[in-house]
Amino acid sequence: MVRGAAGLPAARRAPMSFLWTWVGAGLGLALGHNLAALVLGALIGWTVDTARHQQRRLRAQRQFVAPLFAVLGALAKSDGRVTQAEIDAAERMMQRFGLDAMQRGEAIARFNAGKQPGFSLGPALLELRRTCAGQPQLAYAVLDVLAEVAYAEGSASSAKFQLLQQAAHALGFSDMHLLALLMMRGHATPQGASGAWQQGWDARPGAGNGHARPPRPSGPDPYAVLGVGRGDDDASIKRAYRKLISQYHPDRLGDLPEELRRRAERRASEINTAWEAIKAARGIV
Repeated sequence: MVRGAAGLPAARRAPMSFLWTWVGAGLGLALGHNLAALVLGALIGWTVDTARHQQRRLRAQRQFVAPLFAVLGALAKSDGRVTQAEIDAAERMMQRFGLDAMQRGEAIARFNAGKQPGFSLGPALLELRRTCAGQPQLAYAVLDVLAEVAYAEGSASSAKFQLLQQAAHALGFSDMHLLALLMMRGHATPQGASGAWQQGWDARPGAGNGHARPPRPSGPDPYAVLGVGRGDDDASIKRAYRKLISQYHPDRLGDLPEELRRRAERRASEINTAWEAIKAARGIV
């Protein structure tokens, strides 16, 4: 059981509304007819606006807790046992998400529910998909969290890898998107990989040509990061880059939980780094 316990421009958060601040100022002036009443009314309204903004941020966080930790529990148990490394990884996520006592209790309960033999993964993945609908940067950050726990022991079993694939597909990502993510995180060749996935892995730098694959990739392939092929022309690669960065730019993040925001920002940085590397290699101006 999980233990209960305690570059890029800066991303813009969803702006706080000052509706009640203005309403309070207007009411204060109308009732008191002096500056002190205006200031007092504005202060009361600002307090209301601040509380409403905080509630919106908490709602944005709560909607992830239940389905995410349920999937993490299923992921940890998918190969038949939950290790201490996986428990520690789940606890780190709780800490990074800054969950309060109530949220931690819910996260622990959902993690433990996900470990049960009769747990149905489909509804939890569907809930995550709905939460991330229209926000690819958010879906990618969620997949990044799942991958970290799947590889908590340094490698992923065939069962964990297959569940991770299922989650990636549910969130709208192909096997090649998942491949790029795992390569960027420096994970070892997935166990149980086959077909187009294995071909994609074999196509990375340093693989194939009759030689044994290195146990860990030396670094992210910029073409894989952008989801393009080495044979694609410059214009196609530039279009792919522009499409990706428009989706993942930090300015589009809104009120994400801080941990998901950090991961989404890292994705935007990786996209820019990959583009710069390809530009330099190809002499694109």
